[in-house]
Amino acid sequence: MSKQELRDQLKTSMFAKDELKTSVLRMLLSAITYYEINKGGAGYEATDEDVLSVIQTQIKQRRDSIEQFEKGGRPELAEKEKKELELLQVYMPAQMSEDEIKALVKEAISQTGAATMQDMGKVMGALMPKTKGKADGSLVSKIVKEELNK
Repeated sequence: MSKQELRDQLKTSMFAKDELKTSVLRMLLSAITYYEINKGGAGYEATDEDVLSVIQTQIKQRRDSIEQFEKGGRPELAEKEKKELELLQVYMPAQMSEDEIKALVKEAISQTGAATMQDMGKVMGALMPKTKGKADGSLVSKIVKEELNK
């Protein structure tokens, strides 16, 4: 997903008067611009990988917000965040299944020779390039912990 594709979708959603999608896309484009400024100033243009990274960050923020709103007894705010989360997930590549992640984890453990929890960093380092954008980091971490504790 490129920044230009997101801009095009923003125009489409504005013409369709889809308020939620328009709001989410504006927020996302703003976050991408903020990322570009922090990365290299006015001349930096976000790559597709950068855009994916920003989308992942926004998804994580929504999940955290949903959890906090539900704990705080604010279901109406949690519901709004859930709708935004659903829209953001549309822009992510297809997510890997738990079985696919487990297979990659086992492969990474054997490649790195990891045996204990102290080796988790090595395993995660080998895994993250393979799972970036295709799997939730917390799920990958959980599966690595399970496999190393066997």
